[in-house]
Amino acid sequence: MTSFVDVRNMVGWVASTGPERIIAGIMEYLEQDFARWESFDKTPRVASHTPFGVIELMPTSDHESYAFKYVNGHPSNPARGYQTVTAFGVLADVHNGYPTFLAEMTVLTALRTAATSAFAAKLLARPDSRVMAMIGTGSQAEFQALAFRSALGITSLRVFDVDPDAIAKFVRNMLPLGFEIEVAGSAAEALDGADIVTTCTADKARATVVSDEWVRPGMHLNAIGGDCPGKTELDPAILDRASVFVEYTPQTRIEGEIQAKAPDFPVTELWETLTGRAAGRTGADQITLFDSVGFAIEDFSALRYVRDQVAGTNFEQRIDLVADPEDPKDLFGIVGAFSPVS
Repeated sequence: MTSFVDVRNMVGWVASTGPERIIAGIMEYLEQDFARWESFDKTPRVASHTPFGVIELMPTSDHESYAFKYVNGHPSNPARGYQTVTAFGVLADVHNGYPTFLAEMTVLTALRTAATSAFAAKLLARPDSRVMAMIGTGSQAEFQALAFRSALGITSLRVFDVDPDAIAKFVRNMLPLGFEIEVAGSAAEALDGADIVTTCTADKARATVVSDEWVRPGMHLNAIGGDCPGKTELDPAILDRASVFVEYTPQTRIEGEIQAKAPDFPVTELWETLTGRAAGRTGADQITLFDSVGFAIEDFSALRYVRDQVAGTNFEQRIDLVADPEDPKDLFGIVGAFSPVS
Protein backbone atom coordinates (compact mmCIF):
# COMPACT_ATOMS: atom_id res chain seq x y z
CA MET A 1 0.00 0.00 0.00
CA THR A 2 1.18 3.52 -0.84
CA SER A 3 1.02 6.35 1.68
CA PHE A 4 -1.08 9.25 0.35
CA VAL A 5 -1.71 12.84 1.41
CA ASP A 6 -4.61 14.44 -0.45
CA VAL A 7 -5.53 18.13 -0.54
CA ARG A 8 -7.82 17.93 2.50
CA ASN A 9 -5.17 16.27 4.63
CA MET A 10 -2.36 18.53 3.37
CA VAL A 11 -4.38 21.62 4.24
CA GLY A 12 -5.36 20.13 7.60
CA TRP A 13 -1.76 19.25 8.42
CA VAL A 14 -0.51 22.74 7.47
CA ALA A 15 -3.27 24.38 9.50
CA SER A 16 -2.61 22.25 12.58
CA THR A 17 1.18 22.48 12.40
CA GLY A 18 1.53 26.08 11.20
CA PRO A 19 3.10 27.13 7.89
CA GLU A 20 6.12 28.85 9.48
CA ARG A 21 7.00 25.73 11.43
CA ILE A 22 6.67 23.63 8.28
CA ILE A 23 8.80 26.06 6.26
CA ALA A 24 11.49 25.86 8.95
CA GLY A 25 11.33 22.06 8.83
CA ILE A 26 11.63 21.96 5.05
CA MET A 27 14.64 24.29 5.31
CA GLU A 28 16.35 21.73 7.55
CA TYR A 29 15.74 18.98 4.99
CA LEU A 30 16.93 21.27 2.19
CA GLU A 31 20.17 21.85 4.06
CA GLN A 32 20.65 18.10 4.50
CA ASP A 33 20.05 17.38 0.81
CA PHE A 34 21.99 20.36 -0.60
CA ALA A 35 24.93 19.27 1.57
CA ARG A 36 24.94 15.93 -0.33
CA TRP A 37 24.12 17.50 -3.69
CA GLU A 38 26.70 15.49 -5.58
CA SER A 39 25.04 12.20 -4.62
CA PHE A 40 21.86 13.01 -6.59
CA ASP A 41 20.97 12.30 -10.19
CA LYS A 42 20.30 15.70 -11.76
CA THR A 43 18.67 16.76 -15.01
CA PRO A 44 16.79 19.84 -16.19
CA ARG A 45 13.06 19.30 -15.94
CA VAL A 46 11.18 17.84 -18.88
CA ALA A 47 8.87 20.56 -20.19
CA SER A 48 6.01 20.59 -22.65
CA HIS A 49 5.32 24.16 -23.79
CA THR A 50 2.07 25.23 -25.45
CA PRO A 51 0.50 28.64 -26.14
CA PHE A 52 -1.55 28.09 -22.96
CA GLY A 53 1.35 27.41 -20.59
CA VAL A 54 3.78 24.68 -19.63
CA ILE A 55 3.49 21.20 -18.08
CA GLU A 56 6.66 19.79 -16.52
CA LEU A 57 8.07 16.68 -14.89
CA MET A 58 10.88 17.16 -12.34
CA PRO A 59 12.78 13.93 -11.50
CA THR A 60 15.72 13.15 -9.22
CA SER A 61 17.15 10.27 -7.18
CA ASP A 62 19.72 9.76 -4.44
CA HIS A 63 19.95 6.04 -5.38
CA GLU A 64 17.85 5.07 -2.37
CA SER A 65 14.68 6.99 -3.19
CA TYR A 66 13.42 8.30 -6.51
CA ALA A 67 11.15 11.35 -6.73
CA PHE A 68 9.32 13.30 -9.35
CA LYS A 69 6.89 16.18 -9.40
CA TYR A 70 4.24 16.94 -11.99
CA VAL A 71 3.67 20.71 -12.20
CA ASN A 72 2.08 23.17 -14.58
CA GLY A 73 2.36 26.91 -15.10
CA HIS A 74 -0.55 28.64 -16.88
CA PRO A 75 -0.50 32.44 -16.30
CA SER A 76 -3.94 33.01 -17.86
CA ASN A 77 -5.62 30.48 -15.55
CA PRO A 78 -6.83 32.88 -12.81
CA ALA A 79 -8.88 34.86 -15.34
CA ARG A 80 -10.61 31.57 -16.22
CA GLY A 81 -11.17 30.47 -12.64
CA TYR A 82 -8.18 28.14 -12.38
CA GLN A 83 -4.93 28.35 -10.41
CA THR A 84 -1.72 29.30 -12.20
CA VAL A 85 0.21 26.38 -10.69
CA THR A 86 -0.92 22.91 -9.63
CA ALA A 87 1.22 19.92 -8.74
CA PHE A 88 1.54 16.47 -7.22
CA GLY A 89 4.60 14.39 -6.35
CA VAL A 90 5.79 10.84 -5.75
CA LEU A 91 8.55 9.11 -3.79
CA ALA A 92 9.54 5.58 -4.79
CA ASP A 93 11.86 2.88 -3.46
CA VAL A 94 14.82 2.50 -5.81
CA HIS A 95 15.36 -1.12 -4.77
CA ASN A 96 12.04 -2.43 -6.09
CA GLY A 97 10.64 0.56 -7.99
CA TYR A 98 7.44 0.68 -5.92
CA PRO A 99 5.89 4.09 -5.21
CA THR A 100 5.92 4.59 -1.46
CA PHE A 101 4.48 8.08 -1.04
CA LEU A 102 2.10 10.21 -3.10
CA ALA A 103 1.11 13.76 -2.19
CA GLU A 104 -0.62 16.84 -3.47
CA MET A 105 2.02 19.49 -4.15
CA THR A 106 0.08 22.63 -5.06
CA VAL A 107 0.19 23.76 -1.44
CA LEU A 108 3.46 21.94 -0.77
CA THR A 109 5.24 23.60 -3.71
CA ALA A 110 4.32 27.01 -2.31
CA LEU A 111 5.83 25.99 1.03
CA ARG A 112 9.01 24.51 -0.48
CA THR A 113 9.53 27.50 -2.80
CA ALA A 114 9.31 29.83 0.17
CA ALA A 115 11.60 27.58 2.21
CA THR A 116 14.18 27.55 -0.61
CA SER A 117 14.09 31.36 -0.86
CA ALA A 118 14.66 31.73 2.86
CA PHE A 119 17.34 29.03 2.84
CA ALA A 120 19.24 30.98 0.16
CA ALA A 121 18.74 34.30 1.95
CA LYS A 122 20.22 32.93 5.17
CA LEU A 123 23.37 32.19 3.18
CA LEU A 124 23.44 35.36 1.10
CA ALA A 125 21.53 38.31 2.59
CA ARG A 126 23.04 40.79 5.02
CA PRO A 127 22.39 39.57 8.58
CA ASP A 128 21.05 43.02 9.51
CA SER A 129 18.36 42.95 6.80
CA ARG A 130 15.06 44.27 8.16
CA VAL A 131 12.87 45.36 5.23
CA MET A 132 11.70 43.28 2.24
CA ALA A 133 10.20 44.63 -0.97
CA MET A 134 7.77 42.24 -2.65
CA ILE A 135 6.98 42.75 -6.33
CA GLY A 136 4.02 40.51 -7.07
CA THR A 137 1.44 39.55 -4.44
CA GLY A 138 -0.07 36.46 -6.02
CA SER A 139 -0.38 32.93 -4.64
CA GLN A 140 3.24 32.66 -3.51
CA ALA A 141 3.53 36.00 -1.70
CA GLU A 142 2.18 35.08 1.74
CA PHE A 143 4.41 32.00 1.94
CA GLN A 144 7.46 34.09 1.06
CA ALA A 145 6.66 36.61 3.78
CA LEU A 146 6.27 33.88 6.40
CA ALA A 147 9.50 32.20 5.29
CA PHE A 148 11.56 35.36 5.59
CA ARG A 149 10.11 36.11 9.01
CA SER A 150 10.90 32.58 10.15
CA ALA A 151 14.45 32.59 8.80
CA LEU A 152 15.57 36.22 9.13
CA GLY A 153 13.04 37.95 11.38
CA ILE A 154 11.70 40.13 8.56
CA THR A 155 8.39 41.76 9.56
CA SER A 156 8.47 44.99 7.54
CA LEU A 157 7.15 44.61 3.98
CA ARG A 158 6.88 47.05 1.08
CA VAL A 159 4.59 45.57 -1.59
CA PHE A 160 3.57 46.35 -5.15
CA ASP A 161 1.43 44.58 -7.74
CA VAL A 162 -0.26 45.76 -10.92
CA ASP A 163 -3.42 44.03 -9.64
CA PRO A 164 -4.95 45.99 -6.74
CA ASP A 165 -7.13 43.01 -5.81
CA ALA A 166 -4.00 40.89 -5.30
CA ILE A 167 -2.55 43.55 -3.00
CA ALA A 168 -5.81 43.75 -1.03
CA LYS A 169 -5.81 39.95 -0.68
CA PHE A 170 -2.22 39.97 0.58
CA VAL A 171 -2.85 42.74 3.11
CA ARG A 172 -6.03 41.02 4.31
CA ASN A 173 -4.18 37.74 4.85
CA MET A 174 -0.97 39.07 6.39
CA LEU A 175 -1.85 42.13 8.46
CA PRO A 176 -3.51 40.01 11.20
CA LEU A 177 -0.32 37.92 11.40
CA GLY A 178 1.78 40.79 12.73
CA PHE A 179 3.44 42.20 9.62
CA GLU A 180 3.99 45.88 8.96
CA ILE A 181 2.86 46.41 5.38
CA GLU A 182 3.37 49.49 3.23
CA VAL A 183 1.60 49.44 -0.12
CA ALA A 184 3.82 51.17 -2.66
CA GLY A 185 2.64 53.08 -5.69
CA SER A 186 5.27 51.51 -7.95
CA ALA A 187 7.97 48.87 -7.99
CA ALA A 188 10.62 51.60 -7.69
CA GLU A 189 8.92 52.97 -4.58
CA ALA A 190 8.73 49.49 -3.05
CA LEU A 191 12.49 48.98 -3.50
CA ASP A 192 13.38 52.32 -1.93
CA GLY A 193 14.80 51.48 1.48
CA ALA A 194 14.52 47.70 1.11
CA ASP A 195 17.28 45.29 2.14
CA ILE A 196 15.81 42.25 0.36
CA VAL A 197 13.78 42.23 -2.84
CA THR A 198 11.52 39.34 -3.84
CA THR A 199 10.11 39.28 -7.35
CA CYS A 200 7.34 36.82 -8.18
CA THR A 201 5.24 37.73 -11.19
CA ALA A 202 3.33 35.37 -13.47
CA ASP A 203 3.46 36.90 -16.95
CA LYS A 204 5.52 34.66 -19.22
CA ALA A 205 7.43 37.45 -20.97
CA ARG A 206 10.83 39.09 -20.96
CA ALA A 207 9.76 41.83 -18.59
CA THR A 208 11.70 44.42 -16.62
CA VAL A 209 9.95 44.31 -13.29
CA VAL A 210 13.03 45.72 -11.52
CA SER A 211 15.30 48.27 -13.19
CA ASP A 212 19.02 48.48 -12.55
CA GLU A 213 18.93 52.01 -11.13
CA TRP A 214 16.59 50.93 -8.31
CA VAL A 215 19.04 48.36 -6.93
CA ARG A 216 21.28 49.68 -4.16
CA PRO A 217 24.57 48.25 -2.83
CA GLY A 218 24.05 45.56 -0.21
CA MET A 219 20.68 44.38 -1.47
CA HIS A 220 19.80 40.71 -1.77
CA LEU A 221 17.50 39.89 -4.68
CA ASN A 222 15.30 36.82 -4.55
CA ALA A 223 14.17 36.37 -8.17
CA ILE A 224 11.66 33.53 -8.26
CA GLY A 225 9.26 34.55 -11.04
CA GLY A 226 11.49 33.70 -13.99
CA ASP A 227 11.02 29.96 -14.42
CA CYS A 228 10.80 29.13 -18.11
CA PRO A 229 12.39 30.08 -21.43
CA GLY A 230 11.40 33.57 -22.53
CA LYS A 231 10.36 34.72 -19.03
CA THR A 232 12.51 37.11 -16.99
CA GLU A 233 11.86 39.86 -14.44
CA LEU A 234 15.12 41.77 -13.97
CA ASP A 235 16.99 44.35 -15.98
CA PRO A 236 19.96 42.31 -17.34
CA ALA A 237 22.31 45.07 -16.15
CA ILE A 238 21.57 44.04 -12.56
CA LEU A 239 23.21 40.67 -13.21
CA ASP A 240 26.43 42.40 -14.23
CA ARG A 241 26.60 44.15 -10.85
CA ALA A 242 25.52 41.19 -8.72
CA SER A 243 27.02 37.93 -7.52
CA VAL A 244 24.59 35.42 -8.99
CA PHE A 245 23.65 32.17 -7.25
CA VAL A 246 21.58 29.37 -8.77
CA GLU A 247 20.26 25.91 -7.99
CA TYR A 248 21.29 23.78 -10.98
CA THR A 249 23.19 25.73 -13.63
CA PRO A 250 22.10 23.79 -16.76
CA GLN A 251 18.43 24.33 -15.91
CA THR A 252 18.83 27.97 -14.86
CA ARG A 253 20.62 28.86 -18.10
CA ILE A 254 17.46 27.72 -19.91
CA GLU A 255 14.84 29.19 -17.59
CA GLY A 256 16.32 31.78 -15.23
CA GLU A 257 17.36 35.41 -15.39
CA ILE A 258 20.73 34.28 -16.77
CA GLN A 259 19.06 33.10 -19.99
CA ALA A 260 19.59 36.72 -21.05
CA LYS A 261 23.36 36.31 -20.64
CA ALA A 262 26.11 34.45 -22.48
CA PRO A 263 26.49 30.70 -21.80
CA ASP A 264 29.69 31.35 -19.85
CA PHE A 265 28.18 34.02 -17.57
CA PRO A 266 29.63 33.22 -14.12
CA VAL A 267 27.32 31.80 -11.46
CA THR A 268 27.72 29.89 -8.20
CA GLU A 269 25.51 26.94 -7.28
CA LEU A 270 23.93 27.27 -3.86
CA TRP A 271 25.23 23.92 -2.62
CA GLU A 272 28.80 25.15 -3.19
CA THR A 273 28.24 28.07 -0.83
CA LEU A 274 26.55 25.85 1.77
CA THR A 275 29.47 23.41 1.81
CA GLY A 276 32.17 26.10 1.78
CA ARG A 277 33.43 25.32 -1.71
CA ALA A 278 32.57 28.82 -2.90
CA ALA A 279 32.06 32.18 -1.25
CA GLY A 280 28.64 33.65 -0.59
CA ARG A 281 28.32 37.22 0.59
CA THR A 282 31.78 38.73 1.08
CA GLY A 283 30.90 42.32 1.98
CA ALA A 284 28.13 44.62 3.19
CA ASP A 285 27.91 46.46 -0.14
CA GLN A 286 27.84 43.33 -2.31
CA ILE A 287 24.66 42.76 -4.31
CA THR A 288 23.63 39.11 -4.17
CA LEU A 289 21.05 37.55 -6.47
CA PHE A 290 19.37 34.18 -6.07
CA ASP A 291 18.21 33.32 -9.60
CA SER A 292 15.74 30.64 -8.55
CA VAL A 293 13.74 28.53 -10.99
CA GLY A 294 12.89 25.61 -8.68
CA PHE A 295 14.72 22.29 -8.88
CA ALA A 296 13.75 18.66 -8.30
CA ILE A 297 15.96 18.15 -5.24
CA GLU A 298 13.88 20.78 -3.43
CA ASP A 299 10.76 18.74 -4.13
CA PHE A 300 12.60 15.62 -2.97
CA SER A 301 13.34 17.38 0.34
CA ALA A 302 9.77 18.61 0.74
CA LEU A 303 8.27 15.19 0.02
CA ARG A 304 10.67 13.54 2.49
CA TYR A 305 9.70 16.06 5.15
CA VAL A 306 5.95 15.61 4.72
CA ARG A 307 6.27 11.83 4.58
CA ASP A 308 8.21 11.79 7.84
CA GLN A 309 5.91 14.25 9.62
CA VAL A 310 2.56 12.67 8.72
CA ALA A 311 3.62 9.03 9.15
CA GLY A 312 1.23 7.33 11.55
CA THR A 313 -1.09 10.35 11.83
CA ASN A 314 -4.64 10.92 10.63
CA PHE A 315 -3.28 13.07 7.82
CA GLU A 316 -1.92 9.97 6.06
CA GLN A 317 -4.04 7.53 4.05
CA ARG A 318 -3.14 4.22 2.44
CA ILE A 319 -4.15 3.63 -1.16
CA ASP A 320 -4.04 0.52 -3.31
CA LEU A 321 -1.92 2.01 -6.10
CA VAL A 322 0.18 -0.99 -7.20
CA ALA A 323 -1.24 -4.28 -8.44
CA ASP A 324 0.00 -7.08 -6.17
CA PRO A 325 -0.82 -10.57 -7.51
CA GLU A 326 -0.11 -13.53 -5.25
CA ASP A 327 2.22 -14.87 -7.96
CA PRO A 328 4.36 -11.94 -9.21
CA LYS A 329 4.55 -13.59 -12.64
CA ASP A 330 0.78 -14.06 -12.95
CA LEU A 331 -0.61 -10.57 -13.42
CA PHE A 332 -3.35 -11.94 -15.68
CA GLY A 333 -4.55 -14.10 -12.82
CA ILE A 334 -5.99 -11.15 -10.91
CA VAL A 335 -7.75 -9.96 -14.08
CA GLY A 336 -8.87 -13.35 -15.38
CA ALA A 337 -10.61 -14.16 -12.12
CA PHE A 338 -13.16 -11.44 -12.91
CA SER A 339 -13.41 -12.01 -16.68
CA PRO A 340 -16.93 -12.75 -17.94
CA VAL A 341 -17.59 -16.32 -19.01
CA SER A 342 -19.44 -16.74 -22.34
